[in-house]
Amino acid sequence: MPIAKITGPGLAAIGISVAMLWGCVISEGMMVDRAFTERARVMHDVQLLQRGRSPEQVSSPLQKPHRLRTTAG
Repeated sequence: MPIAKITGPGLAAIGISVAMLWGCVISEGMMVDRAFTERARVMHDVQLLQRGRSPEQVSSPLQKPHRLRTTAG
C-alpha cells in the first residue's frame, strides 16, 4: 500500500529540477576553470611587465587632424 503517489507532471517537474541543478553544477565548474586560467594569464602578464617587457607590442597612436569649430557671435 503506497503512502504517496507521484503523478506524471510531478515526476516531470522533479526531472526538470534535477537537470537544472546539474546544469548549474557543471556551469559553475566551467566558470571556476576559466577563472583559474585567467588568473594564471594575468599573473604571467604582471611578471612580464615587472621585467620590463610588454606582453603585447602596440603602435603609437595616430595623430588626427584638428577640426576647427566655428561659432556665431
